[in-house]
Amino acid sequence: MKQPPKWKFAIMVWIAIYPAITLASFLLGDSIQNLPLAIRTLIMTGILVPLMVFILLPLLGKIMKNWLHK
Repeated sequence: MKQPPKWKFAIMVWIAIYPAITLASFLLGDSIQNLPLAIRTLIMTGILVPLMVFILLPLLGKIMKNWLHK
């Protein structure tokens, strides 16, 4: 199958990542706020990257399939 235009894929990633980062920050913010920045980033990316790759992007890809490939 043909790859979608990069701008459409970028919008789909933004639709997934913005709420995921917001929710993770809300849920973890207080408990990790005193950790060094590098450790906070490690924790957040350790959660968000697998969430994006294995759950959110495949789900949104199915939902937005028609739009992505128009």
